[in-house]
Amino acid sequence: MNPSKPQASVIGSGPNGLAAAIVLAQSGRQVEVFEAEPTAGGAARTLPLTLPGFHHDFGSAVHPLAAGSPFFATLPLAAHGLRWLHHPTPLAHPFDDGTAVTLERDLGEASEALGVDGQAWRRLMEPFAENWPAFAGEVLGPPLHMPRAPLLLARFGIFALAPAQSLAKTLFRSPRTRALFAGLAAHSFLSLSSPLSAAVGIVLGAATHAVGWPIPEGGAQSITDALIGVLVAHGGTVHTGTRIDSLDASTAQGERFAGDAVTLCDVAPAQLLALAGERLPEGYRRTLTRFQPGPAAFKIDYALSEPIPWRAAACCRASTVHLGGTLEEIAQSEAGLGAGGEAGCDSGTAHGGGSERPFVLLAQPTLADPTRAPAGRHIAWAYCHLPRGAAVDHPEAAARITSRIEAQIERFAPGFRECVLARAVSTPRTLEAHDANLAGGDITGGAMTLAQTLFRPSRRGYATPDRRLFLCSASTPPGAGVHGMCGYHAAQAALRALH
Repeated sequence: MNPSKPQASVIGSGPNGLAAAIVLAQSGRQVEVFEAEPTAGGAARTLPLTLPGFHHDFGSAVHPLAAGSPFFATLPLAAHGLRWLHHPTPLAHPFDDGTAVTLERDLGEASEALGVDGQAWRRLMEPFAENWPAFAGEVLGPPLHMPRAPLLLARFGIFALAPAQSLAKTLFRSPRTRALFAGLAAHSFLSLSSPLSAAVGIVLGAATHAVGWPIPEGGAQSITDALIGVLVAHGGTVHTGTRIDSLDASTAQGERFAGDAVTLCDVAPAQLLALAGERLPEGYRRTLTRFQPGPAAFKIDYALSEPIPWRAAACCRASTVHLGGTLEEIAQSEAGLGAGGEAGCDSGTAHGGGSERPFVLLAQPTLADPTRAPAGRHIAWAYCHLPRGAAVDHPEAAARITSRIEAQIERFAPGFRECVLARAVSTPRTLEAHDANLAGGDITGGAMTLAQTLFRPSRRGYATPDRRLFLCSASTPPGAGVHGMCGYHAAQAALRALH
């Protein structure tokens, strides 16, 4: 091997790219990571998006899957500065009557809080929460594998394959519990009438009771910095501000990644196509072009003069607040996501500019981490889902979506707008501009259809026809989330191929 070349290269420094790099470095290989942006982390970055002294998470903010990641659990992240902070309650879901249902971290307390549905909730969540390491190992792995906990996985499959809307109505008697589960399931970006939409709700519910919904002190950047610390301790190197445009050996830049070096790409399939060029055969390139992207996100970061004035006091205890009202209302908001939007259309419908009353996911980190804002001030992080291609990047359209999100917050927290010192609006185009992986505002790494859950992005999974080139992004199993498991499994596949 040419000693001037790295033994392994990783393109992209998101959690999956860094996880892949760590696995390769742990195996004794010389590893270099190349990141186009000036700050490492991909969607796990903390940036000054509004006013001086306010530190906002560009992408992820609340991290149950990072805290519950089987791979991250093996790493000395605390020794590299990562400290998890927990709000008094992980999740609150307010209603128009001024009350809220909460999902408590302790399963017993959660069962008590859910009243008539407490036992049904416990029966659903307890097997997965109490066996979280085994459960997480199954659901955060490749979908087609030899299960180590087959009975647990089979039990999950019985519920996970169901549409969330029908499962909630079957299991729960109270509209409040049904709405709570709908909010969890809506993290999937799937219509709640779609198969598999219940799966994410169950995983997030079980994670609540197993590991909580913590935030990292200092923001998501702390996760990235800790991962880099582990990588550097194993001899790895991260190059920021270094954009890689070609892996094709026929180009001057691509020659660096040719020969004996193995390359893992924490990029979307479309980016892999652009990077790899003729290294990929025509049939595989056609497969990647057919990969279906996911819906879009529209996000707002707020600098606030004070905490959000929730009508329901329970919301003041929560790291995350789901704003969507009833199960039926959330289902209506999410119903058009699978169909996609028409470019150039902003009709205000589910197939154009999103729902008039969107389901909004909101995080309030400074209630647990006051270091993220000047003394006495606060931040909030909120986003909604839009059909892919919804024309909302024009200032007037973005203002309409911003108004809809803020109307949902005001609905449950009258006076919210008076607390806003500044806002940073991230349209789908803005998200992509700051992280090329988020093409079209897709934060899921591709639609979670049944086919793309089983074969993501193709039947080859992490591998490509080039035995020295692998994909390790959220477009591979198990998909989106700050857990590093896509990178972990891709690196394991690469190591197997090298032997």
